[in-house]
This record gives sequence, structure tokens and C-alpha cells, in this order.
Amino acid sequence: MKTTLKQLRQTQANPAVSIFVKTHRTHPENEQDAIALKNQLKIAEDRITEEYDKRTADAILANITAQTDELDHNYNLDMLAIFATDSSAEVLRLPFDAKERVIIGKKFATRDLMRDLSEAVNYYVLVVTSENARLLVGVNNVLVKEVIGSSPRQENQDELSFPIKNTTLPTGSKSDRTGSSDDHSYLKEFMNRVDKSLQRIHNASPLPVILVGDSRTLGFYEQVCDNPSIILGKVDNLPHLKDGNAQEIIDGVQELVEDKRKTRYEHAQGELEKARNEKMVRTDLQQIYRSAVEGNAVMLLVRQGHSVPATIDEQNATLLVAENASDEGVNDDAVAEIIELVDHNGGEVVFVPRDQMNEKEPIALITRY
Repeated sequence: MKTTLKQLRQTQANPAVSIFVKTHRTHPENEQDAIALKNQLKIAEDRITEEYDKRTADAILANITAQTDELDHNYNLDMLAIFATDSSAEVLRLPFDAKERVIIGKKFATRDLMRDLSEAVNYYVLVVTSENARLLVGVNNVLVKEVIGSSPRQENQDELSFPIKNTTLPTGSKSDRTGSSDDHSYLKEFMNRVDKSLQRIHNASPLPVILVGDSRTLGFYEQVCDNPSIILGKVDNLPHLKDGNAQEIIDGVQELVEDKRKTRYEHAQGELEKARNEKMVRTDLQQIYRSAVEGNAVMLLVRQGHSVPATIDEQNATLLVAENASDEGVNDDAVAEIIELVDHNGGEVVFVPRDQMNEKEPIALITRY
């Protein structure tokens, strides 16, 4: 998702149309999503046809229609984001709440999405039993999707596609096989095949992995895992793993997710103190902005909820804090602009809980030089 947003951020067009629609994950609530989408598209159509020539307007609207006409709302998350120009259109399903709106400018409105993504903890959950394996994708406490069949994460996959069924189980009763060396070898071989598939997906889209299963099966998986460093942790006490509700499994791993978040900001604060000793820290917003523009950013620490209105001159790489976010020419959230720049230029963004970061220094940047 970040890669896609970075690509969208680089797009410059006249116009670049961004449309945001609130949606729903479950039935029957998602039955209203088609109407919500239609309403936002009508607002966009009225603005585009009013503000641009017919040829440009027709091309943009045709691109949007091509991407949204057959949209299956059964797969919606919390928001649809539509980005369109007169040459292309793209639709993203996002696991974040956002205000419904239509934004028309020379760049796509990706700023707030990058803030949300930077603050989120993204991860895989590999669910294994002796009979099958499932792979879930989560963000914070939300299920994004279960990886199945010919989903994009399994394109060009020459390993087994999730969900994976153990077809190598030996015949005979379970009681006859329990604890036998044959049973161990069959299970280990199955775990090896599962791991090969997971590693292919992880290599293409790296995220930390949480293991879920019974302790015995997880033990076999850990023996054959080719890259144990990707494992964030494991949970061995959840029920109904084979065909249980995926969101309930996500709910069951939240202690590990919060541990990951805590570890991330504790590590960031340690790096900040080291950088202070080397005089490689910026805390003035103008200096931070200029460093972000120049690509001189290793890690940005931001106090959760911190935002600052400012006027920004991109050409001269200057930022001036403003008193009123509603004044003409004022960017209502300059911090989000900095976050997007840091991430785009390869830096890391870490959000620190309010009670863990001094309100007198709510933002700090560790520089490269």
C-alpha cells in the first residue's frame, strides 16, 4: 500500500482527482456502499464538468467508470479511495476511516493516508494446524484480508497457494499415529511446504509474522522456518483455527501487536538519545521540513495526535507556522506533509504515545548528516 501511495504521490496532472467514500466490511451494512459511492461520484462529476473542458472531463469520468462500474462491495474495507486523471484511474480499499470528500488539484490527496499508514502496525498471521494453513493480513486490530486463491499476493506463485491443505497425511487412525516418527516427518514436511509459500509472499511484501496454532504444530514449523527473524511472536491458545472467524483470530493476537508498537517507539527513543549526543537531531519544524525535502532524514518521531498548521513554499523548501488553519494558503496539517516526505525519501516514521513524548518537543528528526 505504501508503495502504491508513493507512486500516486509522484503523479502530477491537471486535474488529479481524489475521491474518498466511507464503506463497510460486513453485510447488510455494505448494501449502502453502492449508493454512497454513486453520491460521491456525482459530486465529482459535477465539479469536473464545471471546472474543466468537455474532453478532459469525459476522459476522467470514463476512467473512473471503468474502475468502479463492476466493483464488488462484498470486499470493501472501511474506505474506498479513487485516484483519477484523464489517462488513468485506480481504486484502493483501505482499512482506515476517513471523511468523505472530493479533492481536485494538481496532485493526489495521499497525505492523510500516509499518516495513517505510518502510524499503523501491519503484519501477517500464519495460522497452522496439522491439517491446513491459513494466512491473514492485519493492520492494528483490523483484519485487512485473508490471502486466498489468486489474490495479488499470490500472483506468479510457484509454491502452494494459501489456504494450504495437508495432502500428505498418512492413512490410519489418529490414535495409531500420535507421537510416531512417521507422524512427525509428515507434519514437518507439511510445515516446510507452508514455510516455502510464506517466504515467497514475505519476500515480495515484507511484514512481520505472528504464528498461531497449537504448541506442538508451531514447534515443528519453527524447526523448518527458513527465516526465523521475520517471526514477531506466537499465540498457542486460540480455538477454531481451521475455519474460525478471521477477525476473531486477529483479535486474539493484539497483545503481540501492541508489544510490537511499544518496541518500535522504545527503540526510536533510544536512537533519538544516541543522535542527540552526535548532534544529529532537528526539533525546529522549519529545519525538519527542509531536511525532509533534502532526503536528510533517518527517523521522524511524532507525538500521537500532533499537527501544526503552516504555510509551505515547496519551491523554496520553507515552512512558516500559522496561527489559523482556515486562513487562505495555510496547510492545516504540515506535520502530515513532513511525514509523507520522510517516508517517500526512505526515512522511518514512528509515532510515540502522548505520555511518552514531551509536549514541549512533540516532533523530532534524526538526520543522516
